Amino acid sequence: MVYSNYLANSLAIVERNNVELFIEAIRDVTSDDKGDASLGLALLERLNNIPIIIEDEDGTMEGWNFKGSDLEEDQDFLSKEKEKSINKGYVIEGSSGYSNKFYYQNSKLYSLITFFPIVQILLLSSFILLGYFGFNASRRGEQNRVWAGMAKETAHQLGTPISAIIGWIEILKDRLSNDEDDIEIITELTKDVERLELVADRFSKIGSEPKLEPTDIYEEMIKLVDYMQRRAPRKVAFDRPDKSVDYVVNMNKHLFDWVVENLMRNSLDSMDGQGKITTEITREDGYVNINISDTGKGIPSSKFKTVFQPGFSTKKRGWGLGLSLAKRIIENYHKGQIFVKKSTVNEGTTFTIRLPEA
Repeated sequence: MVYSNYLANSLAIVERNNVELFIEAIRDVTSDDKGDASLGLALLERLNNIPIIIEDEDGTMEGWNFKGSDLEEDQDFLSKEKEKSINKGYVIEGSSGYSNKFYYQNSKLYSLITFFPIVQILLLSSFILLGYFGFNASRRGEQNRVWAGMAKETAHQLGTPISAIIGWIEILKDRLSNDEDDIEIITELTKDVERLELVADRFSKIGSEPKLEPTDIYEEMIKLVDYMQRRAPRKVAFDRPDKSVDYVVNMNKHLFDWVVENLMRNSLDSMDGQGKITTEITREDGYVNINISDTGKGIPSSKFKTVFQPGFSTKKRGWGLGLSLAKRIIENYHKGQIFVKKSTVNEGTTFTIRLPEA
């Protein structure tokens, strides 16, 4: 920028010197009645990149090197250009009968040199922004690959103990087949193992494109509420969503259930064994909104976006990946949104999941 300014200032001095040289030539020619004006005209032709306005003693102006020959005699146009020259101080007093004053402006080359640093800054800024977005995209891609790899490895590791537990359950069925209480225990163990298999299946789907199917969101939420209610403390009440209209959305049940269960588990943890979880389903502008509210500890407004970042957690246990993966499942796979709708410390929190209506 300093060098460009130096060049521009040097060029401005050269251009003024050229205009003064032209004036000197005019003065020499007009001072002698027998002089030849061809010298001055030749100089003016050489200065075809510098706009010049010549004003005689009567105030009549004549322009040179302006775009369009009709403008060079347009007194209104020349008056405006004259004001620009006066404001910049580009005025030279004439001392001959040919002209009273000379007004000039800088050439296009001067303007290009002046604006060249701005062009450089814009280009440099565009490269910096491109690099920034490219780096962020690369970093997010790497994080996604790490999460997907970790999830698939977790699913793989869960497979061995699940298979062993299934074998032990079959042995227990053979040995305790006559006792009704034992059969009930075995039945519940079987359900829990099936749930573990479902969890492993969910982990294995992270990183791969899930298959979405039309699903009645009300029926799916009722199933999830019933499942969580059986495993929640007795002092926690669950309010089922009211079914007024059938809302159908395209979803992957395994992954969507994971998101809702994660939100409800967080609600249970925040209520310390007692409180209320309310589920509400509404429709708005082609989207189905699933609101999940609790009466727990709440979240400060400054943490509304932070809760979805990897590693964020208010609990002593856990890696803080639950809500981050939930956001990925809803936004990347289901083309929806998940966010904290409202929250008040020591009063409760409402999470909203927005899914496009099928």
